[in-house]
Amino acid sequence: MNITKAVIPVAGKGTRFLPATKEVSKEMIPIINKPMIHYAVMEAVESGIEEVLFVTSSGKEAIENYFDRNFELEHFLEERGKEDLLKQIQEIGSKIEVCSVRQKEQLGLGHAIAHAESFTGSEPFAVILGDDLVLAKKPVTAQLMEISSKFGKSVIGVMEVPKSDTDKYGIVDGTFLEGNKTLKMQKMVEKPKPNVAPTNLATPGRYILTNEIFDCLREIPRGVGGEYQLTDAINMLAGKDDVYAHIFEGDRFDTGSINGYLNATVEFALRDPELKEVMVNIIKEKIVRYSI
Repeated sequence: MNITKAVIPVAGKGTRFLPATKEVSKEMIPIINKPMIHYAVMEAVESGIEEVLFVTSSGKEAIENYFDRNFELEHFLEERGKEDLLKQIQEIGSKIEVCSVRQKEQLGLGHAIAHAESFTGSEPFAVILGDDLVLAKKPVTAQLMEISSKFGKSVIGVMEVPKSDTDKYGIVDGTFLEGNKTLKMQKMVEKPKPNVAPTNLATPGRYILTNEIFDCLREIPRGVGGEYQLTDAINMLAGKDDVYAHIFEGDRFDTGSINGYLNATVEFALRDPELKEVMVNIIKEKIVRYSI
């Protein structure tokens, strides 16, 4: 399957980052010098995606603006000979086409994905949750696209988590195929207690979905929290057609939480050749200062 479109839901209120998110979209909070959403879109670009749809809400205009051109800033940088910075901001929006649709009520991830039907049409598409950033040699979305192309079906990205943490995630159950990296999915259980979790394979927010998912989204009732859960729609799809799960390679960071955000910031700096020494020295200084 040739997949050229991705959907990135960004309508959430970002309450865990209040008061900053009172006026600033959570997705625009930077990790080093790039907003979170930049990394999600670049994953799409590096996976061969050509078009991205942001499912937005009121106050999220800055996200789409970030990927548009800013002629005033470009002129300012050009006049001052800051060619490197000029190239950086011009490249941001030149690599991919972006558009948005407004989700007027936030009624769950399934509700958000349902807004993408006219954008995706009959094509399979990727879903990338911007709260979950993954550092990998090959982008996670590209890894899942390979599996989807092999089977011609929907694929859910999963990762192994400690058994004690299963109640924090959607957990996938199924039958492993040869190689023990891909399994044919039987069901997905939302946040099961460790003693009843079928596996420790968690879904951190990467999907390749066929357009049959929209029929399922129309059929499912409201679920947990009175919301339309994507998990319910995927389970319904798995009852009608084959759905696969794949254990992806890469390090995942939950930037939707303060702890995860801090962890990502440190890790991204340590992996940057220009910032590694600076970050190491900062950490050493703080350890001594605070006698950690």
